Amino acid sequence: MSQQVVLPGFYLHQLAEVVAGYGVNTAEWLESLQVPQPQADNNAMSLSWEQFRQMVLQACELTGEPSFGLLVGQRLLVNTHGILGYAAMNAGSVRQGAELVEKFLSLRTDLVRVEVEERDDDYRLHFIERFDLGDIRQPVLEAIILAIKNVLDFIAMADANACTVCFPFAPDADSGFLQSLFRCRVQYQQDWAGIHLPKELADKPLLMANSGSYRDALEICQKELEKIQQNSSLTDRIYRLMLSNNNSFPSLELTARYFHMTPRTLHRRLQQEDTSYKDILDQVRQRLAIQYLDSGKMTVQEVAYSLGYSEVANFRRAFKRWHGIPPSDYLKQQ
Repeated sequence: MSQQVVLPGFYLHQLAEVVAGYGVNTAEWLESLQVPQPQADNNAMSLSWEQFRQMVLQACELTGEPSFGLLVGQRLLVNTHGILGYAAMNAGSVRQGAELVEKFLSLRTDLVRVEVEERDDDYRLHFIERFDLGDIRQPVLEAIILAIKNVLDFIAMADANACTVCFPFAPDADSGFLQSLFRCRVQYQQDWAGIHLPKELADKPLLMANSGSYRDALEICQKELEKIQQNSSLTDRIYRLMLSNNNSFPSLELTARYFHMTPRTLHRRLQQEDTSYKDILDQVRQRLAIQYLDSGKMTVQEVAYSLGYSEVANFRRAFKRWHGIPPSDYLKQQ
């Protein structure tokens, strides 16, 4: 499945503006990547995964800035996120704003999804890659999470200082710089990526809440989401369905029923998109296998079981086909 990255032109425009600030001729640079000049508006731009990946990698190289993602993220304030940002500005609580992000983040980016997790006094926005971001994982996650933290800062005002931001990799910036950007505690080399906040902050009424404006914005968000879902390929929709179910993958028959078609019709439609149910399931398993192993919390046997393999040997063979080495060797390299 060829991955397309869809982002508002404004986001890519800000990325190019950061690069331009380092004296780079961005028109020539973007032309070499065969990327159209991004406009400072919220119209969607679609790039191939490789175009987007090279854009981020070369931006980091051209600027020589290890914290490039953070420099982009700091430019993405609440008023840059279109109708989603407007809805958040009128939310009645941080919880309501967080649930907006969880449901409608795909209106702004399909690179990650958000799961709101709540346990006792623990309230988290957990950012999960929709597919393996590979060598641009750090700048992308830093940019997106800082952008969402900017939203929380606006709607919760000074109370957002009580948040903690977590990243699953080592920092490329000093603590003072990070504090100036996030205005809260930042922890790197954690086992997850996201924002943690006290539950009392999540439920505190917001001063700027406007229930009428919120309902109107929510209705527009829902219509926009339905439009995206209708226009996306069947392959993408099944891929996302499987990811949302994690280790409880629906069978071909159940998947067909979910999309209101027979298994034969589903198979034919996927053939027209040069893929199959089996191929999509294989890609989802491949992605989740790396995610589970990288977490360091699961054994090879547990990963195999979680991915629906009845025999560990079958998982080992599949992993070696994907990555050229057995999962045990991958763990040793990690």
